[in-house]
Formats: sequence, structure tokens, C-alpha cells
Amino acid sequence: MSDEAGGHGGGVRAIVAALAANLGIAAVKLVAYLLTSSSSMLAEAVHSVADSGNQVLLLLGGRRARREPDEAHPFGYGRERFLYAFIVSIVLFTLGGLFALYEAWHKWLDPHPIEGRWWWVPLAVLAASMVMESLSLRTAVHESAPSRRGRTWWGFVRGTKAPELAVVLLEDTGALLGLTFAAVGVSMTLATHDGRWDALGSAAIGLLLVSIAAILAVETTSLLVGEAAEPADVAAIGAALVGPGIASVIHLRTVHLGPDELLVAAKVEVTARETAEEIATAIDAAEARVRAAVPLARVIYLEPDLRRTP
Repeated sequence: MSDEAGGHGGGVRAIVAALAANLGIAAVKLVAYLLTSSSSMLAEAVHSVADSGNQVLLLLGGRRARREPDEAHPFGYGRERFLYAFIVSIVLFTLGGLFALYEAWHKWLDPHPIEGRWWWVPLAVLAASMVMESLSLRTAVHESAPSRRGRTWWGFVRGTKAPELAVVLLEDTGALLGLTFAAVGVSMTLATHDGRWDALGSAAIGLLLVSIAAILAVETTSLLVGEAAEPADVAAIGAALVGPGIASVIHLRTVHLGPDELLVAAKVEVTARETAEEIATAIDAAEARVRAAVPLARVIYLEPDLRRTP
């Protein structure tokens, strides 16, 4: 996880890029809806508004997570980044997904084609939106690349401890898919003069957003409960603990206090012949080795003990 230590800076850049894109996209989609009454355009406008709100929440969570530890929170506020990412999943589900599904049902019951001289506006807006969302996704991919460490993108989303990057990657990917669904719905409505195609486009957008929200909720819940370091980092910590004065690791536990901070607790084996001063010196040296091997390991508690046979 040491390569994700600086992930928040990249996360902020990805969030700001996504926020700028979504604010502009939401405005033009809303204008397109007002001109054409397209259900897909309204669903996409609400989708972009929800994404913009989500990015503001992620920025707020990142700022609050940087507060210094205090008496009530001695390990700091790093997990607030996980909390705000979880809130994002709720917003995406309620404001984006459920609204799109409601609008689809309403349009299906009262289908009407896209008519009038502004029929071309939704297609133009969708094309421009795809360009802007592609640029936003490219920024998110670029900022995530240093933390990917050879994993697939799905593996990165599942494994990263920096929730901002996972959220923006999923949102931007979902936005491009949603725009594709909207384009199909609008195009088929224009070609057939059957408004039910527009309703189906809106329904597809709603189901997509609900699915993304569910994935985010599951992943951020796991982070909130408390996830251990990745196996490679656990192995590196275990290897770094062993050295002069410490013969072996009896047991080792790790947990993320935030995306960029790891708590390490271990019981280590010392010999009965060592003095208290020698043990203290060995533990200090072990902590230094661990921090050098895995910089995220900032809070370390080591308990010296003798290895006993069962």
C-alpha cells in the first residue's frame, strides 16, 4: 500500500476534473430536457447533478479526514474518507438511480415522441457529454495508474483503500454507459416516434446507477468496518520485524485507520537472556524497519514475548 500513500492528491485532481465536467454537463442536459421533454435526458441530467453532489461530498470528506487527532479520536479522522464515500453510494442510489427508474415508469405509462424543431438537441448534448466524460475518465485513469500495481481495473476498484479514485472511476465509467443508453433511447424514439424507447433508455440508466451504488456500498462498508493491509504489505511488515533482538513474529495484526495510515500490532519473540534495555532497543529498531518497508505503517504497537511450545 505504500504506493497509495500519496493517492489523496491524485484523488483530489480526479474529483475536481469530474466535478467540473459534471456541472457543465448537467446544465446542458437540463436545457435539452426542457426543449424536448425527453425522459432519458432528464434521467441523465439528474445523474450528472447527483455525480456533482457526490464529488462535493468526497472533497468535504477528504478535508475533514485531515483533522488532527484529539482526545475523543486518538487515531485521527482518516476513516471519514470511507464514511463520505459510503454516503456517496446512498446519494447515487436514491437521487440518481431511483429517480431514473421512476421517470422511466412515468414515461412508459404516458409515452410521447420527441418532436419539434429541437429534436436534434439531445443527440448533440449526448455527443458533447461523451467527450467531456471521456476527458474526466482519462484524468481518473491517469491518477489511479501509480496505485494500480499490475491489477486489473476491477481488481483495483475492489482493492484500493483510496475511495475517491474508485468512486470517480465507477462514476465516469457509469456516465459513459448511461450516455450510451440515453443515445440509443433517444435515437430509437426519433426513428420510430415511439416514446417507450425513451423510457427504456431511462430505465437502463436507473438500473446502471443502482448497480454502481450497490458496488460502492459493499466496498466502502468493508473499509468502514476495518480492512487489513494488503497481503504483500503484511508480508513486508512481518519480514521487517525480524532482526537483531527479535527472533520471529508470534502473531501480527494490521488495520487501516484511513487510506494513508496503517495500524500495526504484533507480538514478537525475544530471548529470555535479553535485558529490558536490549528489548527496548530491538523494538525501536524493528519499528524503524517497518516504517521504512511500508511507510503507511505509522502507528505501531509491539509486544515482546517468549515463544512457548503448546
